[in-house]
Amino acid sequence: MRRIILVIVMLSLGLICSCSRRGEGMIVAGSTSVQPFAEVLAEEYALLHPESIIDIQGGGSSAGITAAESGTADIGMSSRSLTAEEQGLWSCEIAKDGLAVIVHPGNPVRGLTLGEVRDIYAGKITDWSGVGGGKAKIHLITREEGSGTRSAFESLVMGKGEISPRAIVQDSNGTVRQLVSSDKNSIGFISLGLVDKTVKALALDGAGPSRDNVINGSYRLYRPFLLVAKSEPRGQAKEFIDFTLSDEGRKILANEGLIP
Repeated sequence: MRRIILVIVMLSLGLICSCSRRGEGMIVAGSTSVQPFAEVLAEEYALLHPESIIDIQGGGSSAGITAAESGTADIGMSSRSLTAEEQGLWSCEIAKDGLAVIVHPGNPVRGLTLGEVRDIYAGKITDWSGVGGGKAKIHLITREEGSGTRSAFESLVMGKGEISPRAIVQDSNGTVRQLVSSDKNSIGFISLGLVDKTVKALALDGAGPSRDNVINGSYRLYRPFLLVAKSEPRGQAKEFIDFTLSDEGRKILANEGLIP
């Protein structure tokens, strides 16, 4: 009987310790544009705080804001500005990010006007030959509703116009990039910081998609990267945000292609 009691006590203590360890964890959720940069920050933060447990999750900007508001996540990530209804949340801008319009590297088109991009996504221009490319049907790729990337694109490019319903909808920047890299006739839009050699980012209105051009204002497609919380962060959440806004955090974001 004593052995049984001892085993029960040991198991109970183990469960309590396990729960305590999980309690030390922190959830950061939301924008898939911010997500890869938050993952890099979390890795560097963990080197300074080995005891920390940070779970970085995607889901989109609106989902991240909702998670922060409900307390499901300690920190939400957003790649769009907060709406009037969301202004009651605590937030800080950690960086600005250009929005890149991308095509397959084999596409001869090197640049478009914002008007041409708008007409392409509205379904008014349906063939690459209409914008200086070869004779081929344009395959539209877009983000899902609720995505901060899509919200920024609609605001900055589409205005009052709507994206054509024939566009293929994807749920992350990574899948948009993957589809464009495998389809010579496709066009998509992703975070400028996530552009790599598998795709080609187009110049817009004569300005190349670069950090310097975002800063000098010649490249006009950019949006804020925000961290949000239900109230002013404390404890580990505050420490992580302070690290993100520190000189070291800003350097990491700059090296990853963002504008701190």
